[in-house]
Amino acid sequence: MNRFQCVADLRAEHGVKRLCQVLGIARSSFYYWQATALARAARQAADEKLTAKIAAVHAASDGTYGVPRVTAELRETGGESVNHKKVARLMKTASIAGFRLRRKRRTTVADPAAAKAPDLIGRDFTATQVNTKYVGDITYLPVGGGKFC
Repeated sequence: MNRFQCVADLRAEHGVKRLCQVLGIARSSFYYWQATALARAARQAADEKLTAKIAAVHAASDGTYGVPRVTAELRETGGESVNHKKVARLMKTASIAGFRLRRKRRTTVADPAAAKAPDLIGRDFTATQVNTKYVGDITYLPVGGGKFC
């Protein structure tokens, strides 16, 4: 419950002036809140309708569309003149999120002309004694100056 609703509920018993003093709010702020109640209710109803449309577009895309695509789809098919920030806000409050594909990054590009390292242990990784076989894979060794060996 917000402070303004508290004042509205208790105003018949204690008076607006006293309640506003106790709660530390200006009377003009309370009266402004009271006067804009219908506009807030209408905006909330419009947001709920738009959230339903957003959920429908998101479901039609099998849950893959994010904010940019949902916004574009609403503008194209629904004829909605809507900002992407509003779509993002409504999607966040409704816990609707698009699917993010990660691009694969290729970090190692093998040189086909480079000589292959010999297999000295013959792919036998078991050792009969301790400290007889050491196996490792070092992809990058920093040499200096920002270069790798």
